[in-house]
Amino acid sequence: MYDDVLVPTDGSDTVSETLDHALPIASDNDATVHALYVVDSRITAAASNADATELEASLEAEGNDAVAAIEARAESADLDSAGEIRTGTPAKTILEYADEHDIDLIVIGTRGKSPREKVTSLGSVSERVVDNASVPVFVVRDAGT
Repeated sequence: MYDDVLVPTDGSDTVSETLDHALPIASDNDATVHALYVVDSRITAAASNADATELEASLEAEGNDAVAAIEARAESADLDSAGEIRTGTPAKTILEYADEHDIDLIVIGTRGKSPREKVTSLGSVSERVVDNASVPVFVVRDAGT
């Protein structure tokens, strides 16, 4: 049923909980686990030219660590994995990756923002993915929220 499962990551602790759900689903279906970290281009665009390069390098390093952590957990579960870092707007980039790689399921974490936080940030990445995905989306709420 699911050949390719996408787990977007921001490097937060929520991803560990997300993997607690994604890996059994992938294992039950002998699916490949895809890890995706998106360097938010809005953040780097807001930085000054001198700081933008350093900031982008820092975010890419964070992304490498986040993707490697998912790949390691997938490998320890005897699952194939693929990892990638992209630059763009997170929700849009996640959806583009899903389309390009024929993803069957997206498993994404959410931190459960308050209504005020949602208004000020124009909603959450997970909400935008759910609203616009052409494949099923499994949302894992952070147990700490």
